[in-house]
Amino acid sequence: MVLPIGKLDSKILKTEVIDKIKFHRDDVKTRAGIGRDCSCVDFGGLDLVVSSDPVTADVADIGRLAVSVTTNDIASEGVEPAYIMMTCLLPEGTTLDQLRDMMAQAAEAAAEAGIEIIGGHTEVTRAVTTPVISSTAFGKRKPEQAMKPETIEEGDVFILTKTAGLEGTGIIASDYEDRAKAFLEPGELEHAKAMLDQVSVIEEGVLGGKLGVKEMHDVTEGGVLGAVWELCDETGLGAEIVEDDIPVDAVTLKLMKGVGVDWRRLISSGCMLVAADPDTGDDFIDEAGELGIPAAVIGTFTAKGSPVTLLKPSGKTEVIEPPEADELYKVVGR
Repeated sequence: MVLPIGKLDSKILKTEVIDKIKFHRDDVKTRAGIGRDCSCVDFGGLDLVVSSDPVTADVADIGRLAVSVTTNDIASEGVEPAYIMMTCLLPEGTTLDQLRDMMAQAAEAAAEAGIEIIGGHTEVTRAVTTPVISSTAFGKRKPEQAMKPETIEEGDVFILTKTAGLEGTGIIASDYEDRAKAFLEPGELEHAKAMLDQVSVIEEGVLGGKLGVKEMHDVTEGGVLGAVWELCDETGLGAEIVEDDIPVDAVTLKLMKGVGVDWRRLISSGCMLVAADPDTGDDFIDEAGELGIPAAVIGTFTAKGSPVTLLKPSGKTEVIEPPEADELYKVVGR
């Protein structure tokens, strides 16, 4: 069996990767699991929260995105990220100017978020044909500040910040500009590119931790529907998501229609999926708005064992399937 490009199928990830891990330490509080972006280790009275992610698409903003993808995971735990390590694999032919640009992006993004780059590794290798940056981020919290996904129950709400397809829109507009120009006006193209300025979820993550929401999940590969499915898989609950309630930018809709991409399953770093009781959810939406971060309820959790569903604008209901390869890969490499 040849594996397809993109994020591994959930069943293969479980049986061929996660289930192969045999040794467990007593001080590990949160282990590898489907849809679980962070691990947590008892670190002498504090929780050390750790996440690791690569940026593998050939993107112009790879340095900035490499900082955001992992620090967003830490923020999804309601924790302020503090440190990051980066491994940079560069293809033959990489110029000194390209290296400078990538590292300047990473340094600026880290400084803006108050995060120190504490080390890593950088090399030029024939093993890659485009730059690949894998980063590992760390944050710390008091144990009592941990999210409590086990308390999510029927009637709790899903909240989405910003607009679906945020990162994917920015990548396609920036790195496949000639294709995007076929569908967007000049002002729309610049608007789409600027979406990459919104890929951090640190502010809303720290806010969610302060307010005591039950769980958060930054929306990466698999898009909004993939993130919803993963949250439901983690909790065993079902969901009723209303497609018309999912915030999405008109430029995203226009561009994705043009390139043949499903915006609901498009990589969306910069969006946070939040699980909360309705009252806390209202507080989160209000306070996020005060920070200039739009947020909206997109659906509710349903009883354990019930299906994960999407109500379409037509009134029909479809079952949300497990995430597969992100829709971005329909454009990347074409």
